[in-house]
Amino acid sequence: MNRSSDSESLRCCADYLDRLDLTEEQRGALYTRLCEQGAEQKLLCDKEAMMALLHRLLAKSHDFPETVEPDLVSVNRRLCLHYPEDFMAPHGKHSGIASVLSRDQHGYAELRTQPPLNRASMVPARWILSPWARFRRFWRGKDVAAEHSGNGATHPPEQREGWHQAALRRRLTLLALILVQTVLATHAMTGILPYHGRQPLEIPILILFAILFGWVSAGFWTALAGFVLLLRKRDSYAITHMPEREGNGTKEGNKAISPEARTAIIMPICNEDVARVFAGLRATYESLERTGQLERFDFFVLSDSNRADVLVAEKSAWADLCHAVGGFGRVFYRWRRHRIKRKSGNVADFCRRWGKNYRYMIVLDADSVMSGDCLTALVRLAEAHPNAGIIQTAPRAAGRDTFYARMQQFATRVYGPLFTAGLHFWQLGESHYWGHNAIIRVAPFMRHCALARLPGRGALAGEILSHDFVEAALMRRAGWGVWIAYDLPGSYEEMPPNLIDELTRDRRWCQGNLMNFRLFFMEGLHPAHRAVFLTGVMAYFSAPLWFAFLILSTALLAVHTLTVPDYFVAPYQLFPVWPEWRTEWAIALSGLTFGCLFLPKILSVLLLMCRDARSFGGRSRLAASMLLEFVMSALLAPIRMLFHTQFILSALFGVAIGWRSPPREDAQTTWRDALRRHGAHTLLGIAWAGLVGWLNPSYLWWLLPIVGALLLSIPISVYTSSVALGRRVRQRGLLVIPEETDVPAEIAATVRYNDDSTPLPGVEQAIVDPLVNALMCAARPVRGTLKSLQGERHQLMDSTLKQGPAFLSDKQRSQLINDPALLARLHYTIWNSGSHSVNF
Repeated sequence: MNRSSDSESLRCCADYLDRLDLTEEQRGALYTRLCEQGAEQKLLCDKEAMMALLHRLLAKSHDFPETVEPDLVSVNRRLCLHYPEDFMAPHGKHSGIASVLSRDQHGYAELRTQPPLNRASMVPARWILSPWARFRRFWRGKDVAAEHSGNGATHPPEQREGWHQAALRRRLTLLALILVQTVLATHAMTGILPYHGRQPLEIPILILFAILFGWVSAGFWTALAGFVLLLRKRDSYAITHMPEREGNGTKEGNKAISPEARTAIIMPICNEDVARVFAGLRATYESLERTGQLERFDFFVLSDSNRADVLVAEKSAWADLCHAVGGFGRVFYRWRRHRIKRKSGNVADFCRRWGKNYRYMIVLDADSVMSGDCLTALVRLAEAHPNAGIIQTAPRAAGRDTFYARMQQFATRVYGPLFTAGLHFWQLGESHYWGHNAIIRVAPFMRHCALARLPGRGALAGEILSHDFVEAALMRRAGWGVWIAYDLPGSYEEMPPNLIDELTRDRRWCQGNLMNFRLFFMEGLHPAHRAVFLTGVMAYFSAPLWFAFLILSTALLAVHTLTVPDYFVAPYQLFPVWPEWRTEWAIALSGLTFGCLFLPKILSVLLLMCRDARSFGGRSRLAASMLLEFVMSALLAPIRMLFHTQFILSALFGVAIGWRSPPREDAQTTWRDALRRHGAHTLLGIAWAGLVGWLNPSYLWWLLPIVGALLLSIPISVYTSSVALGRRVRQRGLLVIPEETDVPAEIAATVRYNDDSTPLPGVEQAIVDPLVNALMCAARPVRGTLKSLQGERHQLMDSTLKQGPAFLSDKQRSQLINDPALLARLHYTIWNSGSHSVNF
């Protein structure tokens, strides 16, 4: 009987030591001491007493009072046994951390996942949106420029730069080209209409056509300007070339970064694919380390996650990353309990806590990967341009295998450089900021870019969603430049894997851009950024305008088919107007519109054929890929049109939207999901085609590209999300990008680390596994033992022991993993009960 009891107690302790992943020597020494002291104290028959003794042996201390949870005393030692070198190594003084793992005033383990606080103020100003309010402030003599420019470190140094005049000339030229082309096209459209714009129904058609063609023309001339820049291979106003002109360019490309130019690389995350996030972060860290400039950078993972299993996985992945790269004291992890203002609030929280420690911050998305050369180049560019507040890279899409994502990767890689260079051509130092893969000067960002809630009620009030456009506008309003380093390589991101996921993202962007348009009349805003707000709205508002144009065209067809022609369309008209259809004019105008849409793609491909076609599979495959992408984009355009129309109407009528992180894996669309999301659009396509076919079958051919795409929307959504189809296309050399033919080291490392990652722990492992439990206990301060606090915590413990953590609510699971004393007691109790073998 006693032997059986002795054997069971020792077997449980031996199992615990096995789970600690110790060496044979360590395990043997601890087990021998355990047996000796257990026999001395006559505890071998008492499993609970033996487990308590084991924890105190692990802690190498008997100074803890008996009232302290036995599990808490061994937390420090359990971590040191698994990370024997990391916590013992000296850490940089810049972070203010002498030791990553220490003990608090009560002797409990304390794992410093964050540097010491160095608080600063970042207070949002009240929005002045009304033109009348702005006039009153002007009338009272308030100096708006002085109010927003600040002083000291937050004020840009005075520099005379020639790009301001160049930007003005370019914008006026661009505006003139758009207006002339739009006027000519609208005049041609007037001649196509039966009554040449004199019938009441034709007037709104002409207005909509003019707006839509102007939007198409703006994209055309932007791309053409980008083509000219890329063809010349040199842009004297590119920020990557301007330092060279000033004597600080490529000649100093390998120059060491100044010690004062400390940079924080921050990655805000929220319920992401944890393995992918930390795989990309590790690849970025190691690439930066190879440059020899790592000492100037710190990394911050800023978590807004609210799922307990994700939080456990994040802390475990953070510790594993630090262990793998020696990053303790340089790679930090911060979890926000309250998700105020989402990503912008997360970044602002970092600035308030540690912004004073850094001159710059580089913001990453959860799917971002950047090369060390790109990161150091951004810092050198910011140092060479002391009046630049934000420098945005042009991320290249890579890393997806679905057919849909491959199309998007190809399009952004082939056509994207033209449009990005074109945006730079007319924006120069008043450019976009896309919220990630960009460097920001911290002091002026904190002084000028804090975001207040938009006043009012409804869907277009409250927290700003598309914060990046607004932050760029505020930075420029304060006098700092916002640049696109469109020709800087080494910046990568991932695309949504399927159409539905892209549209889910677009809905948030749509509402965010509509909210931003409320800031159009904000005081002090630069005209270029007012134009950015306008184009942001038009990116989505063009969809309902296009839909309305098509509906009015169908209505015009119905009127001319079902009614007697009206030859006198104006009062007191002396002579009749004969309705006429000019088919040849319609074909010519359609060709012009088609050319504006398709010519930039042809120019992109021609440019690549002359330079780097082999990286895209060769000239013939590059051309075939362009045609394939064009056909698919034409089919997807009407589907997006209806969804974007829905998004606009939902936002205008106050329908709230959810907020979730996009998928970071190759998610495929099921037939059920496709039917649910596209079923109504398919029915609309059937009804629309039937109506037009009944009115005038010959007109159906003009409408077929629209209704045909709607009829096929369900299979299009399903098949384009296929991974197998995407890989077959890749095997045939289609939709290939250079990041696949010559894989960058950072992308290859990200894929390798993600594929090699083991399943990350969750709440169950945080309770049972000795190492994960120790990590979770040490990462949060102990605020009293379990015995000192009664009530809800005891009830939570009883519920967990009886039902298991899987049956707890999300709130209870989060409360559990953020309570070290409760987590330690559960760990101790589970091992004493023997339930650890089945994770209860």
